Order: sequence, then structure tokens, then C-alpha cells
Amino acid sequence: MNTRQPIDTSSGPVALSVAFNQDNTCFAVGLDTGFCVYNTEPCELKVSRDFNAGIGQLEMLGRANFIALVGGGKQPKYAQNKVVIWDDSKQRPAFTPLEFRAQVHRVRLSRNRIVVALQNTVHVYNFAMPPERLAIYETADNPLGLCCLGAQMLAFPGITPGQVQLVEIATGNVSIFPAHTAPLRGMALSADGNILATASETGTLIRVFSTQNCNCFAELRRGVDHASIFSLAISPDNKLLAATSDKSTLHIFHLPRPLPPPSSPPPTSRASTSPQLAPADESQKWGILGRIPLLPRLFSDDYSIASAPFEMGAEPAPAVAGAALVGLSGGRPAKGVIGWVGDTELVVVGAGSDERWEKFVVQEVGGGRRACLRTGWKRYLGAA
Repeated sequence: MNTRQPIDTSSGPVALSVAFNQDNTCFAVGLDTGFCVYNTEPCELKVSRDFNAGIGQLEMLGRANFIALVGGGKQPKYAQNKVVIWDDSKQRPAFTPLEFRAQVHRVRLSRNRIVVALQNTVHVYNFAMPPERLAIYETADNPLGLCCLGAQMLAFPGITPGQVQLVEIATGNVSIFPAHTAPLRGMALSADGNILATASETGTLIRVFSTQNCNCFAELRRGVDHASIFSLAISPDNKLLAATSDKSTLHIFHLPRPLPPPSSPPPTSRASTSPQLAPADESQKWGILGRIPLLPRLFSDDYSIASAPFEMGAEPAPAVAGAALVGLSGGRPAKGVIGWVGDTELVVVGAGSDERWEKFVVQEVGGGRRACLRTGWKRYLGAA
């Protein structure tokens, strides 16, 4: 019997996680040996740091020198229950790491806030030296660390599966509303903080809400079969929404404008999940069938206006339970992470041993139709 250990055939570092900065001009990559920072368009290496140990989660603060780091991979650089704010200009942590009683699933940064998502809580700090904890919010199980931080709004799962909590950063006011009946799987906040998109573990419907009144103003159908949503992202002009899933397809949806709020103020803690939809347009896949009453709702739902395949790579699933890489959201390298670089241009980045950077453009192709076309790709770890 051959009892020798398998030979490691990897020829270089492996990407464990990917995260865009707030305006998508850069993206950071956590490696099993450290981390890198790339310019998004064109895809060019800007910074590379070798720790000879893994970084499982990371978050940039714009183009500033501060990066939040969490250990991960087979040989983590830091414990998975600690958040290190790395000052890259000084090549060392900016202050004592933030330590928690549970594994850190996600970190979000702004110029005045540090937000840390754990399995069942979200912790909010002011960005100071040292940070001061401002609030703790309870959530339903949140293994993916779903959390969106804007200039005025903070969004994360509610206490009940399928709910969303919205926090006004200036006032601390909290709104809680139902988004889905199943637990949340994806969440995206628009750049201006006015629109929130959510998806559940079912992966068939994406609901879009106004953060001003918590009303659902659009329901977008990805498909009829189950899928795991990888990423959601709203274009800078709030006219398009992009979604990726384990079906290896990038979907582009048209976003209607949110209807103006009613004259009387809505409830602060509840909002209807029945959408107030805009008139039918190119997203009405079934045409006149969508207007016939009593037919199943899939005939009247809004579908994507364009789609394109993206590369997921041949990432093997863990062979046995517990074999997933520690420190990673979901236990596996991130795939299909979306960053809009213009109103009709976007980049999709994936981690893993088969890491990819792909650029897509949404354009008109005649007859009022639009298409999503891939205009470039590369293996970014070879971009140095």
C-alpha cells in the first residue's frame, strides 16, 4: 500500500478571497501566503505582501493604506476571531487587533466605521485609534457574513431568517422588514445607499427595496430552479443590477425607479414584500402571457435582460465534512464577485486555484434588446 503523502503540485500562491473597495477601482485578494491589491481596470498588480501565512478575509478602505485582515487557509496568519487593521504604509498593524468570541465572517470599512459580522451578531466600531464599540446587533445565522455598509446606511440580516435590518448611521434608527421566507444568501447596497437588493438561499428571486421606506419595488427572477447566489451588485446609476450564481451565469436586470413614498409615513419596522412594479418592458420574458390572470407568477415576473457565462474554474468541493478551508465565508474560495466599473461595464473576479478576472459590457444589439458581452479576461495572479 502506498502511504506517501500526495505531492503538492501547486506552482504558486492560491487566492482564498476577493473583495472590491468601495468604488470598485481596486480589488484585494487574500492568499494562502499573504495578500495582493490590484487595479480593477486595467487589471494590474499594485501591492503584494508575503506573510508566508494565509489571509482568509480582507477589506480595503478606498485607496487608503488601511486594510482589514482576518486569518484563513491551512496556515492562517491571524486567528479567525481577530480583525487586524493593517497600515500598509508602516507595514504593521495600526492598533491592537479587535478580538471576538466567535469566528469573523466579514469586515466592512468606511472612514468613520468598522463593522464586523459574526455568526449571530454584527459589531459596529468607530474608526479611531483605538476603536470604540458603538453597538452590537443580533442576527439570524449568518455564515456568509452578509453585511453592507454605505455612507448613511448599514444593512444586515434580521433576527428571524429572511429578515433585513437597516440602520441609519447618523441616528442609529433601526428598521426591520421581511425580505424572503428563506434565509438570506446575498445582499447589495447601491452606491448612494437608496436601494437594497437581496436574495435568499432558494436563489430564484431577487427583491429590490427602497431604503427610504423599506418598500419592495421590484422582484427579479433569476430562474425557476434552485441556485446559490454568489454576488449581487447595483450599477452606479442605479439602472442595472448584476447577479452571479453557481450556475456559472452572469445575469443583468433592469431596475425600475423606486416609486415616491406615500404622503403618510410608512411603519418603521415593517414593509410589504409585495412589489410595486413598473410598467412591463423588455424584462417581461413571456410577453402577453404575463398579463393573463390566474397563470403562474413565473409568467409575469421580470427576468434578466441579458446574460453571459463566467468562469468558475474547476474548484474541487471538500472531500469530507470539516475539510473546508477555515476562515473563509462558506468554507470555500469566493467565486463570481461583481464590481461595476461604469454604468454599463463590470468586472467579475473569482478566487481559488483557478483564479480569474473577467470584464463584461452591457450594450444594445438592435430591436430594443441588450446583450452582455465578455471583452477580456486573465489569470490575475500572473499579472505581476
